[in-house]
This record gives sequence, structure tokens and C-alpha cells, in this order.
Amino acid sequence: MSVLMTFEQPLNERIRTFLRIEHLHDQLQRFMQQSEGAALRMAVITLLDLSVATARSDLKNEIIKELDRLLFTINRIAKQPGVNPAALEQVLTNLHQTVEMLRQLNCPIGQNAREDEFLKAIGQRSSLPGGACRFDLPHYHYWLLQPTDLHRAWFAHWLADLEPAITAIQLILSLIRNSAETRTLTAHEGFFQEALNPELPVQLLRVWLAPATNCYPEISGHKNRYSIRFINVALDGRATTACHEDVPFNLACCVF
Repeated sequence: MSVLMTFEQPLNERIRTFLRIEHLHDQLQRFMQQSEGAALRMAVITLLDLSVATARSDLKNEIIKELDRLLFTINRIAKQPGVNPAALEQVLTNLHQTVEMLRQLNCPIGQNAREDEFLKAIGQRSSLPGGACRFDLPHYHYWLLQPTDLHRAWFAHWLADLEPAITAIQLILSLIRNSAETRTLTAHEGFFQEALNPELPVQLLRVWLAPATNCYPEISGHKNRYSIRFINVALDGRATTACHEDVPFNLACCVF
């Protein structure tokens, strides 16, 4: 059985920011594990993007607010029938530890990378096509040629004040993603829409498709309603026109 393709659509700005940060961190981790110069260059560029994505002065407070909201929600449902007390206690412990870890962070998130002169020079030159060549940045070229242990030590330093935020965002997104039941639905003539309860705001929409459908979803929505239109994909991988056939898909509306 083929693996389903997963698509996600955030329905508020906070989750949108968290997903972007998660995406950059996942990409950074993949490139950091490699020793080739091209992969290291991509790791550095991704780190620079991550430092920009976390530069908002209110990011730490936004993460803590979301953690506090989850703590309140979980405590509210703790006494409901069918709740696993041991699993619930572990989730609460993780949330409390993550909040405390963030509150103990005594500098802005991502400051190590943003204020590093070496990275600043790379960022300035990288804005030009081919600007980070070996003759433009000989120091960078020298650094790329150093042993893997040195690269990992530097990345550990640059990520030291990012990891608490990353850990918190990963926990938040994991709880949100796992909070909803998955439904099997059909988009008639390639279109599906549904009203939402504004009293129970959906955080994230998740759509799964079989690769054989040869289409992808364009998702839009807000707190009252969302819609999904499926777009056909040609043999060369490019989008063509809106699909006018019935499309089976799975959907989760993550309210938690």
C-alpha cells in the first residue's frame, strides 16, 4: 500500500509561524548530518533563515501563551471518562517542563546566530547570486574544509538559544496534530467545503491523499468556514486545471 501524501493548512498566524520554524529546523537537521560542502552550505543558509524566522520579539511570549492554553485545556478534560491518567500526567509534565525551560532562557530566541559576525558576513554575501564563493569569503571556505566535529560544535553554539523554542514548538504541534480524529471524505467534482464552529476554533487542517490521485489540495479558510479545491497535476509535475472528478481524501480538523 502506498504512503499517503500529507498536506497541512494553519488557520491562525501563531500556528503558521510555528510550522515555518518547524520546517526550517527539520531541514537544518537533515543538512547538518552530512559532511559534504554543499550540504553544509545549505545548513548555514537554513540556519540564517531560521534566525530570521525567530527574530520576532514576542515569539517567546507567543509560545508560552500556547503552552499555557494547552495546560488549561488538558486540566479541563482531565476528569472526563475514558482519559488515561498516566498518559495525561506525562503530557502535563512535559508541558510544565517546557514552559519552565523557556522562562529560564535569559536571552532572545536565536540571538547567538543573529549576532555572530561570521554568519552575518555569510548572510550579507549570500544575498548576491554566487556571492558566497570561496574567493568572496575565504574564511567561510576555510571553515567548510574543517573536520565534522568542529562544524557540529559551532552549530551546537548557534542553536543553544533556539533549541528550547524548537522543543516547545514540536511539543505544541505534536499535541495539536494528534488531537483530532481522521475522517474519510470525498470532494465531489474536486471541491469540498465545511462550516466550522467559531466557539471551537480549528488550529490546523490536515489532508491526506493517495499519490495515484495525481492532484493536490488548495486549502483556504478562517474560523467560520474552510474549503478545499483539488488541482490536477500533469505528467511533468506541473499544476494544470482544477479537478472535476470526485476525489477521495482523509481529513483532520485539529481543534485542540
